[in-house]
Amino acid sequence: MAAPKRGRSGSAQSKPWRPLALILIAIVALTGGMFASGHTTPRLGIDLAGGTSITLRAVAEPGQASAINKTNMNTAVDIMNRRVNGLGVSEAEVQTQGDKNIIVNIPKGTNSKEARQQVGTTAKLYFRPVLATEVSGGAATATPSPSASSSASDKATGKATSSSSATPTASATSQGRPVTDGLKADSTPSASASPKASSSASPSASSSASASTSKLEAQYAALDCTKKSVRATAGKGTKPTDTVVACGQNSQKQWQKYILGPAQVDGTDVKKAQAVFNTQTAAGWTVTMDFTSKGAKKFADVTGKLAQNQSPQNQFAIVLDGDVVSDPYVRQALTGGNAEISGSFNQEEAQSLANMLSYGALPLSFKEDSVTTVTAALGGEQLHAGLIAGAIGLALVIIYLLIFYRGLSVIAIPSLLVSAILTYVIMSLLGPTIGFALNLPAVCGAIVAIGITADSFIVFFERIRDEIREGRSLRPSVERAWPRARRTILVSDFVSFLAAAVLFIVTVGKVQGFAFTLGLTTVLDVVVVFLFTKPLMTLLARRKFFANGHKWSGLDPKALGAKPPLRRTRRPARPAGPVDPKEA
Repeated sequence: MAAPKRGRSGSAQSKPWRPLALILIAIVALTGGMFASGHTTPRLGIDLAGGTSITLRAVAEPGQASAINKTNMNTAVDIMNRRVNGLGVSEAEVQTQGDKNIIVNIPKGTNSKEARQQVGTTAKLYFRPVLATEVSGGAATATPSPSASSSASDKATGKATSSSSATPTASATSQGRPVTDGLKADSTPSASASPKASSSASPSASSSASASTSKLEAQYAALDCTKKSVRATAGKGTKPTDTVVACGQNSQKQWQKYILGPAQVDGTDVKKAQAVFNTQTAAGWTVTMDFTSKGAKKFADVTGKLAQNQSPQNQFAIVLDGDVVSDPYVRQALTGGNAEISGSFNQEEAQSLANMLSYGALPLSFKEDSVTTVTAALGGEQLHAGLIAGAIGLALVIIYLLIFYRGLSVIAIPSLLVSAILTYVIMSLLGPTIGFALNLPAVCGAIVAIGITADSFIVFFERIRDEIREGRSLRPSVERAWPRARRTILVSDFVSFLAAAVLFIVTVGKVQGFAFTLGLTTVLDVVVVFLFTKPLMTLLARRKFFANGHKWSGLDPKALGAKPPLRRTRRPARPAGPVDPKEA
């Protein structure tokens, strides 16, 4: 006679060591990753570890004093917050103070220099045609002949190059051509046009254009990009439609100075930006940009016109807040709707730039008024009190389990320990990966999670006891109780996770830390119950101490009031013979 096939429950019951091995491997891998990363403790928020407080003051552009208003300030706060606190859990705080100031609080452990750059950088991006360029402070070189071109590596990387440059003389000409006569494009404003007036132009207009050109040439000749103070003021106060001077670093880390035509494409035309490691060339980390449909058309038009010019006037400069970060040249119109910025970036610099471009430019310029250090004295006291409260709560839960569930506490307590280890390790890893910072509300969320986890154990244990009260032995009781307990646990945890998700979405600031921690620990509760608590209960149900219902096991049938199973009894047979009328 063939043996009956085992179902899924029978297979899972016979091999509970599999999920136990799986969760053990996960704990070892995560712990190893934590030590390998060097982040063995969770990153603390500003209320627990202190940090840096930055005060930024809004500065109006010339003639735009009305731009400093509530709408633009709120927009700036939103953009800054997304730059430094993209996922809402890094604990950086950005808020307005008065009409012109923004306060940015950055927790200790964050790269404060990078964060200061992100919040203070306006991130106004423009694509401008290069009219002239040379190494600042270097010897002047003539514009190369049409047969000459930039090196292949410069074309691939788009870095600034000093080998193809044009230097204006006192009369602002190079090979008989004015340096501001570089862009032959119909859309180029008159500010960058050649000072050679047409026969129909008035003498006053020609004189004004000549004066403007002379001023620009004087600025370019005096520009020394090796000085930080000069770089900070280069092109300041100009408009996107102006022809400007600017500075940037080339691939040899030399400072290069430029004359740039009016902006042809700006940052609002960028749909998406991301940091990418370029394995095809030696460019390393670059920032790729995808343009909007309107931006792609403008980019294709300007590159098509630039491709007809000689070097360096076939180059366009990618200008971020007045600094040239890249100046690639083009040989044909670029119609793909995307572009790449390269400039010897490391990973952090590329990601920071992509972050700023993705979230957009600030509507205002800001000046850093003060930078102060924030202490964590008050937060440290609150953390100490919170940890004491958590320890008391955990002790009460353990005492409750020992009194009411006795031997079953050897399952509940290790489950709590596994949940605590996973929570700690994951929080430590989330610090360097997504910038998660543990603040006081997050600590409260972790304490609340103790009750959620203990509740799952109690639901499972009570279902097992219900089956024993029906007269069943322990092993069948465990397997029959599990499907009912599993449904209850999943529904309960789903409600908790849904509440945490809604709270995370609709709130800002520290409350998001509470919601994030609550959601994380709720997910871990499901993992621990399925991969640790249930398999461990299955294994212990095979031990005599639990299977025989020892009085200290917490599963004693007598103490639970179990009833013997109901059985049918046979009625005694009647003797043969006549029936007594009295009995009838």
